[in-house]
Amino acid sequence: MRERLGSDFGRLWAAYAVSTYGTWIAFGAFPLIAVRVLDASAFAVSLLEAAGLAVAAVAAFSLGTWIEQGAKRPVMIAMDLVRFAATASVPVAYVLDVLSYGQLLVVSVVSGTASIAFTAASGAYLKHLVPRDHLLLANGRFEGTSWVATAAGPPLGGALVGLLGPVVTVLADALSYLLSALGILRIRGGGDVVTPRDRSTEPRAGRFLDGWRLILRDDALRRLFLNSILVGGLIMATVPLLSVLLLGRYHFPAWQYGLAFGVPALGGFVGARLSARLVTRYGRHRVMIVSGWLRSVFPLGLAFVRPGVPGLLIVIAVEGLLITCMGIFNPIYATERLRRTPVHRTAQILSTWSAASKLLHAALMVIWGILATLTGPLAAITVSGVLLLATPLLLPTRAHLSAPEPVASGPDVRVA
Repeated sequence: MRERLGSDFGRLWAAYAVSTYGTWIAFGAFPLIAVRVLDASAFAVSLLEAAGLAVAAVAAFSLGTWIEQGAKRPVMIAMDLVRFAATASVPVAYVLDVLSYGQLLVVSVVSGTASIAFTAASGAYLKHLVPRDHLLLANGRFEGTSWVATAAGPPLGGALVGLLGPVVTVLADALSYLLSALGILRIRGGGDVVTPRDRSTEPRAGRFLDGWRLILRDDALRRLFLNSILVGGLIMATVPLLSVLLLGRYHFPAWQYGLAFGVPALGGFVGARLSARLVTRYGRHRVMIVSGWLRSVFPLGLAFVRPGVPGLLIVIAVEGLLITCMGIFNPIYATERLRRTPVHRTAQILSTWSAASKLLHAALMVIWGILATLTGPLAAITVSGVLLLATPLLLPTRAHLSAPEPVASGPDVRVA
């Protein structure tokens, strides 16, 4: 299957794998540094997570137009180097004994913004690099790699933290971005997507809204957008609450907590491997709808989590089924999004999509934190599960997916 996608895709995939593993190995390192090295308060740690996410998302809204007006591969390399420099500054400052909370906050914002820009550029480049009929295979590869890294990265990172400390894991993360940049630099064939500079007289602020216009104009894209950001937001809003519930109220040992989230991630790898085969056999609309409904049903099972081994088994089962369905659904949804995106507006749409998702995730985390304070974490998790049951109603119908894909007017795209 890798040969069918070509050697250049293999290099892009390897670069993605390296940086993804680096990110998950360093998962939780910043909060650990803030607490253990800088003696930050719980509020400061929460601010580090939420502010970095929100500010990066706001900054990213303006990136789509800039990314669209040049070759995408240099943008990807540049964003990897920016993430390397920002992340590597943390261990350097630690060695020089000048590390501060403000620096961690700046690094969080810079890295988050660069990640959004990288994702937008890589999505546009993937659409050019891989034949249309193989996009689902390519997205399945990325999805499977992401879930394996999710399963293996945190345990490896935890062992590394225990042996060498959290600062070393941040250094490993930084080096992963450098290796990713080198891998993308090795891509030689296929040229690149270049959109001539937009010389429209429309105000710059108006052009920043192009991503929104293109998403909302197409029924299938609009439904996918609303469904994906709401599902992602409602699930992400419960992650901190589940941590409080399991580690605080139910006193799960740290190894059980890691097991509860590490083992289910393997289901994402299985789902991603099955996605293309299921689409070939049953059709993309049927598989999208079934997996989309199931991923919105299973989270309600967390309402039945209890202390002890039975509670651990419930979490593993619920999360495993949820993540397996996500592994099936996500490559189909990502492929449909690329197919329905004009080639000269891909980066703009992806940056808008990513930024809006991160803003909503940050907002819902705050709202659910308040809700948990008033009602308790388990009640707040249950409310999220109930609301998720309505989200599949936003999925595209067969008629939406069968409609002609939009062709937006704009500058001709050339290959450099």
